[in-house]
Amino acid sequence: MNIVSYNVRGLGRGVKWAAIRRLIKKEGVNMICLQETKKEVIDKAMCQALWEDVEVCWEMQPATAGDILCLWSEKTFRLQRKVISNGFILLTGEWIKEAQQINIVTIYSPCDIHNKRILWDKVKQLKDSLSGGLWCILGDFNNISDTAERFGTCQRLSGESSIEEFNDWIDDLEVIEVPWLGRKFTWYRSNGASRSRLDRFLVYPMSGLADGLAVFKLLLQGTFQITVQSCFSPRS
Repeated sequence: MNIVSYNVRGLGRGVKWAAIRRLIKKEGVNMICLQETKKEVIDKAMCQALWEDVEVCWEMQPATAGDILCLWSEKTFRLQRKVISNGFILLTGEWIKEAQQINIVTIYSPCDIHNKRILWDKVKQLKDSLSGGLWCILGDFNNISDTAERFGTCQRLSGESSIEEFNDWIDDLEVIEVPWLGRKFTWYRSNGASRSRLDRFLVYPMSGLADGLAVFKLLLQGTFQITVQSCFSPRS
């Protein structure tokens, strides 16, 4: 399943919409998860224009509640359940080609540590409550996992203490971060004085996908694309 995570830094229109359409067509995208749309209202016509297909499925959060838009083809993913909360959207359904349940969580995390903790706790509770299936947790986490993922002073982060809490949360979820290639950082201040790695894919390897190869694509800042692969094999 070809999933793209893209922080669009404002969905706008015109050039950015055309770039999204080209990306979907060129890469054969099955689902695209957009963060920071800066849109309070998103309608069916907009989603059809972005996907270039009247059959597109979609879920969204307005900018004041989470700033996320997910678009996908029902020919690839059949939605069975959704949970929409501040900072994330969970889509649970069937990956039709593999006849496999998959839980896809798109995150656009708040910057402050208090609301990060609320988001982390909600996602952990959901994962604990849902049995079976593959998990893919992706998006802009607004947090680094190591001091090497930051250069300069960045006001988007809450300080060194959040690194340990973030890593503890990842460990508690029992997810692994998909290896990736390309530039070291995913967020840059306009003057280049600060940069951080805030975007990532976290996956939960499940039995039943020993021979399956999942390909995830992470589009960063609208100008750079990273392709990463991970083979999901049974847990020992």
